[in-house]
Amino acid sequence: MTAKYCLARLGGLILGAVWMVVAMCPPAGAEMVDRIVAVVNDEVISFFELNRMLRPYTEKIKTLNYPPEQELLMLRKVRADLLSQMIDQKLTDQETERARIKVSEADVDQAIERIKRSGNYTDQELAEGLRQEGFTVYEYRDRLREQILRAKLVSLRIKSKIVITEDDVMDYYEAHADDFRGGKKYHLRNILMRVSPYAADAEKKAIRQKMTAIRRQISAGKSFESMARKYSQTSLAEEGGDLGVFSFAKLSPQLQKAIKSLKKGQMTSVLDTEQGYQLFYIEEVIDTPEKSLEAAMPEIEEKLFNQIVDERFRSWLSELRENSYIRIME
Repeated sequence: MTAKYCLARLGGLILGAVWMVVAMCPPAGAEMVDRIVAVVNDEVISFFELNRMLRPYTEKIKTLNYPPEQELLMLRKVRADLLSQMIDQKLTDQETERARIKVSEADVDQAIERIKRSGNYTDQELAEGLRQEGFTVYEYRDRLREQILRAKLVSLRIKSKIVITEDDVMDYYEAHADDFRGGKKYHLRNILMRVSPYAADAEKKAIRQKMTAIRRQISAGKSFESMARKYSQTSLAEEGGDLGVFSFAKLSPQLQKAIKSLKKGQMTSVLDTEQGYQLFYIEEVIDTPEKSLEAAMPEIEEKLFNQIVDERFRSWLSELRENSYIRIME
């Protein structure tokens, strides 16, 4: 089994969706003044904590070229969603400490081994599949740890057995047929050079010429990754402009048009976007094959189990919220 075929099956192994977290950051040079943004019982969430979580992902949404109004709505919504998640995490941490529930490294190791056995993955295939999804093994372990913790809390607080039938699996397979038909995903890198909205035509022309020169150097053999580290004006520059993996449908119309005929190792022309001039590089095109019901069964059972755990966890958490002191300060 090759690493590229692991992706669809890995998707069901993490509890819930892995959200792309984004938010608006203060202008360069602006002074960051910390303050309390939420109080959760006897603990607080600070402005610094919230923005530290948001910052690494801000550029990812900004480089996907959505219209300004849509981008702003997305940024505001996901920022609010993340704050809600942080409140839930505080409540969960408080409850697990009260109940003295712990998840050991051995628990996580056992979960990793079960995943490898169920998917017939080697360590290398698992690591590569995760990389293509934008995760390191360490980040994946953190998500598994949270999943195990939720399962233990559900087991402790809600004493009922979870049973998944063949009919449940069949219903899910039929309802999510598109997920098992296969398709393409794109692992993208980018280089961005910002252009001020107040820039004169001569300045814009000079920046575009510089981007064209960068593209020419890459075409001549320079590494896109090294050129991104050197020239890209985003927080992802240190990672070689690595944006992660996206399905074609999740990309903006402008980017879809620019990459639809490109192959692995190719890059777009210089694109004029809301953020500035950009180059996008196709690190890899990942083809996921169509999956039969039999092949998809372990993945579906895992997803259904996690959904049930998550639903019960959320129900319990909602009750916990009602009985807790929570105040949002912004």
